[in-house]
Amino acid sequence: RLSGCGITEEGYASLVSALKSNPSHLKELDLSNNDLKDTGVEKLSALLKDPQCRLETLRLSGCLVTKEGCASLVSALKSNPSHLKELDLSYNHPGELGVRLLDWRIHTGDWRNSSKSCRCFLYQ
Repeated sequence: RLSGCGITEEGYASLVSALKSNPSHLKELDLSNNDLKDTGVEKLSALLKDPQCRLETLRLSGCLVTKEGCASLVSALKSNPSHLKELDLSYNHPGELGVRLLDWRIHTGDWRNSSKSCRCFLYQ
């Protein structure tokens, strides 16, 4: 768990690089309450697109994610949807478009009619 530990943007790049070197062992990643922002989500999305990624739970609550970050996540989930079962984007600012993108992704393909979940609250 790396929740609330003050990881910088440079730190995210290093973290994702390390995770990409051996992505198959990590099952849960909690980066909640860090200033991940959309640039950090884009880096994480590259990891999620990796076919070797076996991440099942991703918590990004309170990470300052907007619609751009949501679009990156949707793209990653479209590329490699099979393992991620839980996505927590609560307490972010995805805007209506970000919520719609995530809603579309969840209700199509691999996430439809499954036990997978996504938490996302809309804040103005």
